[in-house]
Amino acid sequence: MTRDLRAAEDFYGAVLGWQFRPTRLGEEFSVALSDGAPVAGIGALAGSLSAPIAWTPYFAVDDADLAAARIRERSATLAVGPLRFGTGRAALAADRDGAVFGIWEGEAIPDWTAGRHKVPVRLELRTRDALDAAIFYAEVLGWADERPHSCQVAYEDDRVVLRHGWRAIAGIIGGAVEAVPDPQIRPRWHVYFDVDDVDAAAQAASSMGGSVVTPPQATDTETWAALQDPDGGLFTVTATRM
Repeated sequence: MTRDLRAAEDFYGAVLGWQFRPTRLGEEFSVALSDGAPVAGIGALAGSLSAPIAWTPYFAVDDADLAAARIRERSATLAVGPLRFGTGRAALAADRDGAVFGIWEGEAIPDWTAGRHKVPVRLELRTRDALDAAIFYAEVLGWADERPHSCQVAYEDDRVVLRHGWRAIAGIIGGAVEAVPDPQIRPRWHVYFDVDDVDAAAQAASSMGGSVVTPPQATDTETWAALQDPDGGLFTVTATRM
C-alpha cells in the first residue's frame, strides 16, 4: 500500500530493478516484474482505505467470507472487506496481536506461486507467542490440512516455519511471552526481497529519498539490510553468500 503509485514505482525500480505493468484492477494498481516474472503488487489505496504505508502479505483462501468469519471468531480484527477487486475478493485484517495481513479469494496472477521465480525470498512474522500465532493462522487459512498443495508447518530452530513443498516461505518468531508488551514494538509481518548486491540496493534507497534502517550486515549464509521507502514502508533486501 502506498499513496503515490508512480513515485513508488520509481523508487522500487531503482532499488530492486523491477519493471511494472498495469493490471485489470484499475489505474491505482500495478504489478512489479523481475526478469519478466511477477513478484509483488503495489496499490495507491493507503489514503482511501485508511491503511498504513506498508508491505502486506496476502494469503490465498477458497472462501473469503469463511476466512473472515474465522478471523472474527478468534478475536482478531477484520479491518476492510471482503471487497471485490477485479478478478477476486480481498480483505485486510489484523491478528490477535495486531499484525496486519490480507486474504485473497479468486484468480491469481499466473505462476505467482510461492517458491517459483523471484517471489519474496521469505515472509517473517515478528510476534510475542510464535506457537499461538501459528495456531491462529493455521485455523484461519487452512495451513497443515490434508488438501493438495497445502502448506506444511513445523517448529525448527526456535521458530515456526511454513513450507510450500521443499521451500521455506515464511517464519514466525516469538519472544518475551511473559514480559509486559513494549508499546514501541508492534507485531508485524516483514517482507524480504532478493537482490544481487545489498550495498548497491542500500545506496539506491538513500539516493531515491528512502533510508537505510539497518546498514548491510553479513552472516555465514547471507548479506542483508533493512530499508525504508520514502513513505515509510519497511522491507529487507538479502543476497545469498556463496
